Amino acid sequence: MTDQPGSGLPDNAVVPDARLAASVILLRDTPSGLEAFVQHRVSTMDFAAGMVVFPGGRVDPADHSGWDYAPELLHRHAADWQASSIGADPQDAARNAGTVLTAAIREVREEAGLSIDASDLRPWANWITPIDMPKRFDTFFYVAKPSADLAPHHQTTEAWQSLWMPVAGILASEAEGTLKLMPPTYYLLKEIAEYGTVDAVWSADHPVVPVLAPVGSLTAFLKERESRR
Repeated sequence: MTDQPGSGLPDNAVVPDARLAASVILLRDTPSGLEAFVQHRVSTMDFAAGMVVFPGGRVDPADHSGWDYAPELLHRHAADWQASSIGADPQDAARNAGTVLTAAIREVREEAGLSIDASDLRPWANWITPIDMPKRFDTFFYVAKPSADLAPHHQTTEAWQSLWMPVAGILASEAEGTLKLMPPTYYLLKEIAEYGTVDAVWSADHPVVPVLAPVGSLTAFLKERESRR
């Protein structure tokens, strides 16, 4: 889904810049199916209040330097992000890929107490907040398969709990109205649920196609969800 700045907005409307952000979909296999590590955000947050989200956050200035990833990994990630804002310029694509990857790894460490290796993250999706929203993010989603001996846990004040949950269970609870999801979280979980296992997700042929939803779509999505609660 794409939209053009100003489309459906007053001519004098100011469209906030979409800040770079990274989010990580931590996955694991269980006897009952795929599970994802999610966080239940507190209701006082000024963005996605009360929503169930993946660990993540905006790119910080420190993420632009201080890292040393294998060139082949950076080039692979840059190719995956080719259609996105950070991949538009081939000269900067690898460096930009390293910056966003660093933000993803840092956010998982800060929010879930997990030091995950860069090789265990795969670029998966790119969602941009609609242009009619007051706070906007250009978010780069990774799927990740942490080692079995590494256990993420709750350690962020932005959420009141963090835990592993069955992907199917999250979607069922959302349908019942007992959990709230932002559109990217909802659609990405629905997509991932179709694969069934971590290996199937990891090996999937899945090109990254940036999603910029039309004006009014977020409000319509949340209103439709709220009508069932």
